[in-house]
Amino acid sequence: MIVAFSVTPLGIGEDVGEAVAAAVKVVRASGLPNRTDAMFTSVEGEWDEVMPVVRAAIEAVKAYSNRVSTVIKIDDRVGVTGGLTAKVASVERHLAALDDGQ
Repeated sequence: MIVAFSVTPLGIGEDVGEAVAAAVKVVRASGLPNRTDAMFTSVEGEWDEVMPVVRAAIEAVKAYSNRVSTVIKIDDRVGVTGGLTAKVASVERHLAALDDGQ
């Protein structure tokens, strides 16, 4: 499964980078495949591997604020691994094909 999530501390102002970095640090330390972009951090693994990481990331942000907003999107596809990179690679292949067919 791939879980894309965003954790935002509330009430600490506009600059939430330090708190978000604490969450990303937890994800990276998990050893699970992951990717962070401007809006979400995605992590890939089995349910029992991924969900404790998401919870720990939320707890890391709570160290900065008593109130945290979390958005979670889950792609749970049985028997698929490597989806975190495979999905992006598929889109890139299609883009290249579209460029070749200009």
